[in-house]
Amino acid sequence: MKATATAYSNNALIKYWGRSNSSLRLPENNSISVNLSGLKTVTTVEFSKKIEKDDININDRSLRAVERVVSHINRIRKLAGIKLPVKVVSRNNFPSSTGLSSSASAFASLTLAGTSALGLRLEESRLSSLARLASGSACRSIPGGFTEWKKGNNHKNSLAYTIFPPEYFQIADIVAVLSYQKKKIPTSQAQNYARSSPFFQSRLKNLPGKIKNLKNAIQKKDFSQFGRLVEAEALELHSIILTSTPPVIYLLPETVSLINLVGQWRKKGLEVYFTLNTGHNLHLLCLKKDLTRLLKQLENVSFIKKLLVNFPAGASFINNNHLF
Repeated sequence: MKATATAYSNNALIKYWGRSNSSLRLPENNSISVNLSGLKTVTTVEFSKKIEKDDININDRSLRAVERVVSHINRIRKLAGIKLPVKVVSRNNFPSSTGLSSSASAFASLTLAGTSALGLRLEESRLSSLARLASGSACRSIPGGFTEWKKGNNHKNSLAYTIFPPEYFQIADIVAVLSYQKKKIPTSQAQNYARSSPFFQSRLKNLPGKIKNLKNAIQKKDFSQFGRLVEAEALELHSIILTSTPPVIYLLPETVSLINLVGQWRKKGLEVYFTLNTGHNLHLLCLKKDLTRLLKQLENVSFIKKLLVNFPAGASFINNNHLF
């Protein structure tokens, strides 16, 4: 009763911020994301009588992270009607807790590996809803390509699905790792402050139109419109975070410096846009044809620790390369 799954992290193009139901992790708004080929988590799960007690081995060894894994495994055990001990080994190939949605790929891969190990052949929609219970953004890492997460109003209908396959829009997403330091305030905690921002209700009112415009830009492969919308959305998200009570500041000086450089490069004819999630590391978006040119610019930025090149990626999947 053993299975291994791989899932990709995702970059939220239209962000999920605020919850209508915290226990079910139901979001206040729909969101759109894209899976990233270079950021992934591999997780092996085994249930067996030979295992004396639950054994959890993950990148982030914090007690809180282990507790979240055990809680999710308990959901899966309950679904299968078993009480067998479990061994879990999970590995990311990118930094955790730095604003790169490591929980998305981690819990998507755990969901798929855990259910598969117990012989639960769940359809994609049910896997997405199940992953959401562990980490909201994990529901978007179950399907592939460009996805939309429908907020829904109950457990079953709050899920993500593919709106465009990964090969539809030839873009690149370069993650500029500016620091490996972990966030002092986890995203799940900062989410609780969303409604305290005086601008939050205005955001909710405007989001349906913004989502419609972004989907239209992707459909038409209008990269200029796409980039402007995504960049404005990232700034709006952080305006909400900065004006909540208490305020949360995820940006570092290096984040702001690179944002300014992006504007300078664009004025010189290199069409590149930025976005970022709840962290300090930046995503830089360009057309695939401009990737080499952008990388040359980035190689000259002294404060960048590492560059991670991504393209739109597929759905989570089962593989046979077990971690133990």
